[in-house]
Amino acid sequence: MAFTHLHVHTEYSLLDGAARIKDVVARAKELGMESLAITDHGVMFGVVDFYKECKKQGIKPIIGCEVYTAARTMDDKDPDRDKYQGHLILLAKDEEGYRSLIKIVSEGFTRGYYYKPRIDKSVLRAHSKGLISLSACLAGKVQQCLLNRDYEGAKKEALELYDIFGEGNFYLELQDQGLEEEARINPELIRLSKETGIPLVATNDVHYVRRQDAEAHDVLLAIQTATTIDDEKRLRFPNDQFYLKSEDEMRKIFAYAPEACDNTVKIADKCNMDFVFGEYHLPEFKPPEGYTNEQYLRELCEKGLRERYDDVTDALKERLA
Repeated sequence: MAFTHLHVHTEYSLLDGAARIKDVVARAKELGMESLAITDHGVMFGVVDFYKECKKQGIKPIIGCEVYTAARTMDDKDPDRDKYQGHLILLAKDEEGYRSLIKIVSEGFTRGYYYKPRIDKSVLRAHSKGLISLSACLAGKVQQCLLNRDYEGAKKEALELYDIFGEGNFYLELQDQGLEEEARINPELIRLSKETGIPLVATNDVHYVRRQDAEAHDVLLAIQTATTIDDEKRLRFPNDQFYLKSEDEMRKIFAYAPEACDNTVKIADKCNMDFVFGEYHLPEFKPPEGYTNEQYLRELCEKGLRERYDDVTDALKERLA
């Protein structure tokens, strides 16, 4: 038996994750796990620190991100229709997948940013190589459709994601943190898996390391929402189940779907992204025909100078040179 946590928020899920990298990796090691993923909300700020800490502690690192998905397209920014985002887990299988992940996350910030860094299916289709995707938590679009009793909509979304990532690279995510909504849709996810052939995977939505850390995480959420812990109307997690659970705990929760736990290891085995440190990876620029790099750079600079100054004086030319 074995199990890998594939949905983990570290301290780099800012004001949302309370799991410090060193501590969460140490806890995975303590629980006898051989691998662990990092899937922070919308960002990859922590992946190098996470990778180094996993290597240091003898744990296999799985590099990923829980990206935000736009309600419509990432170019739509209407305050009523586009304020809320979906979630989707992406994991890098190899260097190609890591480069895809970088492209997707960067697009979310540079093009899709609206409240959060968002992406859409056009970006996923353009950069799906080398990635494994999981349907995420209750905020995932498949799950949202099921919560809205739109089974056909959920099926359509799942099949589209399956088409984007390819056979063996998309999984329907089962979560059970004791929420009524999860209990309602998990049978539907199992039905969806049987009907489509899309496999299941079991995860816990890890936001802190140990169960007793729930209180500290609650304080973090109060800070995030600029309120106090006494505010009864503020955002809060419903219970203390969002911690790094042991394999026994996970298999007990998902006793009705053991293959969903087994699949965590199959996914972990597919993910083999290694960083190489101490080398330069500079991009290669090819100038237009008839130019050397130096000549082309000089021409671009001179053009920029003329765009910025009406009168290009000798003093300006000297500074440019």
